Amino acid sequence: MAITYLLPLFLSLIIISSVSANFQRDVEITWGDGRGQIKNNGELLTLSLDKSSGSGFQSKNEYLFGKISMQMKLVPGNSAGTVTTLYLKSPGTTWDEIDFEFLGNSSGDPYTLHTNVYTQGKGDKEQQFKLWFDPTADFHTYTILWNPQRIIFTVDGTPIREFKNMESLGTLFPKNKPMRMYSSLWNADDWATRGGLVKTDWSKAPFTASYRGFKQEACVWSNGKSSCPNASKQGTTGSWLSQELDSTAQQRMRWVQRNYMIYNYCTDAKRFPQGLPKECLAA
Repeated sequence: MAITYLLPLFLSLIIISSVSANFQRDVEITWGDGRGQIKNNGELLTLSLDKSSGSGFQSKNEYLFGKISMQMKLVPGNSAGTVTTLYLKSPGTTWDEIDFEFLGNSSGDPYTLHTNVYTQGKGDKEQQFKLWFDPTADFHTYTILWNPQRIIFTVDGTPIREFKNMESLGTLFPKNKPMRMYSSLWNADDWATRGGLVKTDWSKAPFTASYRGFKQEACVWSNGKSSCPNASKQGTTGSWLSQELDSTAQQRMRWVQRNYMIYNYCTDAKRFPQGLPKECLAA
């Protein structure tokens, strides 16, 4: 059963919960030479892309497990060739990473939402979706829930993907490396839209994506220690730390996957001639 109770008092003392978002406090703009801007006293952040450069920001905190949410309004109009991202990533050449990537498209065509999970630098676990709404008309909430048992991707509270810890089958799962939250807007017209067939129309630049409502319920990693010392143990209590999908949430996820999933590595037999990954066979 999904655990949705409020955190016990003792647990709430060791887990950061940033309810009122303030980008000036919680993130830093790391590249873009002024193309990333924090506005409205820290309540709004915008990233822009032109022919010279994109832009990006990262969280000030590192996390070892957490529930990270962001409200985003994507690039409107002809966004072909652009990629807007929201992801968690650890440093190094054998990094861990949990991805939302929004691949732009020509006016009138839907965005492609690309998800992936990397562990020790190894990914190849892509699932892609078309969204069931216009992500450029208003803000929508995108959430990564990462606990020791599973990773759940949700859009406006609806789960679209669950990646379970199946280390018992030999499948790698990110659980040992602290990660920061990153977001960026950049040009990838060599592959992003229809495999690179549709290029970025620079006459539409600058392209702008907007952010608000950043929430971080997480075990913060600092000076080599987690603020949740027992978080890696199975059965740790507390909402997101032990959350799983109940039957209703599973039905909603299956509805999304049945109607809006456009690629699933677990069904791509041509890609894996030696046999599908073990976690696909166990799903």
